[in-house]
Amino acid sequence: MNRAPAPALFQHAIAALSEVLRLTHPADAMLSRYFREHKQLGHRDRGFVAEAVFAVLRHKRSLEALVMPQVNSRRLLLAHLACHQDLDTEALGSLLRGGEAELVEHLRQRRDAIARGEDCLDPAGPLSHSAPAIALDLPDWLYQRLLAQYGAEEVQALVGALNRSAPLDLRVNSQKAEREAVAAQLAKDGIASQPTPYSPLGLRLKGKPALSRHPLFLEGAFEVQDEGSQLLGLLLNPKRGEMVADFCAGAGGKTLLLGALMRSTGRLYAFDVSEKRLANLKPRLARSGLSNVHPVRIDSENDTKIKRLAGKLDRVLVDAPCSGLGTLRRNPDLKWRQNEQAIAELTAKQTAILNAAARLVKVGGRLVYATCSLLQEENGAVADAFLAAHPEFVAVPVAGLLADQGITLPGLEAMPENRLALLPHHHDSDAFFAAVFERRPG
Repeated sequence: MNRAPAPALFQHAIAALSEVLRLTHPADAMLSRYFREHKQLGHRDRGFVAEAVFAVLRHKRSLEALVMPQVNSRRLLLAHLACHQDLDTEALGSLLRGGEAELVEHLRQRRDAIARGEDCLDPAGPLSHSAPAIALDLPDWLYQRLLAQYGAEEVQALVGALNRSAPLDLRVNSQKAEREAVAAQLAKDGIASQPTPYSPLGLRLKGKPALSRHPLFLEGAFEVQDEGSQLLGLLLNPKRGEMVADFCAGAGGKTLLLGALMRSTGRLYAFDVSEKRLANLKPRLARSGLSNVHPVRIDSENDTKIKRLAGKLDRVLVDAPCSGLGTLRRNPDLKWRQNEQAIAELTAKQTAILNAAARLVKVGGRLVYATCSLLQEENGAVADAFLAAHPEFVAVPVAGLLADQGITLPGLEAMPENRLALLPHHHDSDAFFAAVFERRPG
């Protein structure tokens, strides 16, 4: 059986959870701020607090149903420890206040009914219509969209995978190191790893060791990057000496991969509207040893800096701003922070960005549209609309592009229009979508 935390650590978890549950900012940013304000917490203590907070976020809806009608951070955390960590009243004794022993026993008795999708309060009560969504810890709107898109059985498996913590993947910087050598050095340092199933550059670690001070990290030999994200860069597959753009570069994880694939030759633009995100790229770029990356802040997708490059680029990656719902393993708060109106606004933005990026691509050049979303509205619908509006572009089957690099993905032939659709229960990566286009003469 798991052990209960010390009472002081339990109080820290409650306080941090209360901050995060405001849902005003991303959970990881809120936790980082909390830890900065409580420097007395060591690595292990921070690990407990973070894991507890993220576990409650993953299972927030079913935990709320369990503790209703009195929902607060303390009761939610107790419900998590009792029902997910299987701690009974004896194990939790030092944490419990008056009446909470009875609450814990009550929670443990009701958890199985929740998991079966039964109404948590009353089979004829106000929550009965939402029982499946409660059991899967989804808001009603998202459950209904996923159900319509994937079907009940697939949704069950998909959400089960999304509600588990993601593994820690690394991408080896091929400019500085070989994957086997990095794995061997990590093993010497007590960090076990194995090659990722699909990416030839990836390592998947056992556990989640601290890496920010590891010599290999400081030397730029690897970056933390989910295997699915690595595959998006490999789909673009830029060559030596080409002109390439990462149109929505963010903090630059894919930019660094593209630069390494180009062997630090040619010219690679990292465009983004956020000065802060591009600033975060600078230390990573310095570690990487790349000299072909040119970060450029833009005002919008229609910035004159972009227009000057019309028809000149060999390859363009559009990792578009999206709902992020494919990253729920890492960012479970997103399912509570997103809503239907936000999705509609995002699809309009994605369409505008893809149209603007397409203007940069030369004849014969490649354009990749990608998201980390699960939703058809942000994925296939945007790709289909783009093709309908741009007869000068044709779709390129994904399977052949990956096969040329020795990558075989299970289920690729069943993906719509042979596009890339990575899903955690099939590929053990975050969920990603990608469509590939080529500009033809005309």
